[in-house]
Amino acid sequence: MPRSVRVRSELISEVKSALLRNGYVRQTDLAEYLQISQSTISSFLNGRPVDYLNFLEICRALGLEWQKLADLKLESEKDELPSSITRTILENNKETQETSSSHFCLEHPSGQVPLDSAFYIKRSPIEERCYEQIHKPGALIRIKAPRQMGKTSLLARIIEQANYQGDSTTVLDFQLAAQDIFRNLDKFLRWFCASVSLSLNIPNKLNDYWDLAEIVGSSMACKAYFEEYLLPTINKPLTLGLDEVDKVFEYPEIYRDFFGLLRALHEEGKRREIWKKLRLVIVHSTEIYVPLDINQSPFNVGLSVELTEFNSKQTLDLAQRHQLDWSKTDVEKLMALVGGHPFLVRLTLYHIANMDVTLTQILQNATSSSSIYADHLRHQSIILKQQPELLEAMRNVVHNNFAKLSTVDKFKLHSIGLVKLYGDDIEARCNLYHEYLQIYL
Repeated sequence: MPRSVRVRSELISEVKSALLRNGYVRQTDLAEYLQISQSTISSFLNGRPVDYLNFLEICRALGLEWQKLADLKLESEKDELPSSITRTILENNKETQETSSSHFCLEHPSGQVPLDSAFYIKRSPIEERCYEQIHKPGALIRIKAPRQMGKTSLLARIIEQANYQGDSTTVLDFQLAAQDIFRNLDKFLRWFCASVSLSLNIPNKLNDYWDLAEIVGSSMACKAYFEEYLLPTINKPLTLGLDEVDKVFEYPEIYRDFFGLLRALHEEGKRREIWKKLRLVIVHSTEIYVPLDINQSPFNVGLSVELTEFNSKQTLDLAQRHQLDWSKTDVEKLMALVGGHPFLVRLTLYHIANMDVTLTQILQNATSSSSIYADHLRHQSIILKQQPELLEAMRNVVHNNFAKLSTVDKFKLHSIGLVKLYGDDIEARCNLYHEYLQIYL
């Protein structure tokens, strides 16, 4: 049984015309109707392989006969789709939905939301703008949001989109780099180049290029490594995701030159063909509180994306995906406690759907040691305890003593997700945090 199926090349134009004929003006309209990724729809329409269940579902939505369209020679010329699966997918919508609900499976919220998750909530038009941008030569996308707001999940979907369009892709998470890596710029840039090589499965040839560092500096050696070796070797666009770049802010001996280098590489993409192949996605948790020359910063160019909290409509949608029969009143009660914080909303809905607890019990017991939030709140308090200056800053927030807060402290508290910033004003991100910290502090 083949895992993937694609549209026969001679029928691609017929498939594309069926999109408009069935009332789907954009690919994203069909993707939203079927609750599958836009990149899967794009692959289907352009004759690239897609999962056979998705293939059959898209054909049904477009009123097309899958047997006529399918090229089944991807993995086995002898395999055929089982008739039982065919019948299931081609039946009417009601029966399909009943089949899906029988396979409903909860998903504990932890880290990145999987690419195939039914619990990923789009924050349109953010996704669509990112997918459009990453298609452009020399693209640069900046994603900003506090911890646990969905940055890495969005990054993963941008990377998936880049994969579908044929790019080489890789993601570097700066939080995973050893402390010693940040000792000086030379060591850091060697790690940077070597990590990209390793993730792309390309032999490390740093020594062939790093002799230049003694003469022209490490930044130029890094640039030469990409320009003369990495990009020509892969011979196709490279989409490079840089996650948690805030880590670099802590090292003055590194951040100016590194961020200046990223800006320079982006500018090169406007002039030279080789650098048009590099597409950057930079992810960070807070405002840029380190001094950077406006002409050497990558944080004021490209597409800027700021992830916000879920609104009430999105929260209700997520509750329904957890098969909870919630009203707007239920949503309002939850949001009065945790706002639209994506992680806290998902955590709440998971435990209620799993019948661990009721919404009423949660509201009555939110900050206790037996609460579903206890581990999360304890983790936040540990972060504060490890950084006494932030502990004191948060105490000032809780007691409305904003005069004692430095700009750096404000941004760091925002980065870990404990506060909201409104210009010069600041407050606890949600009532749950405010109530807990009043006790803890």
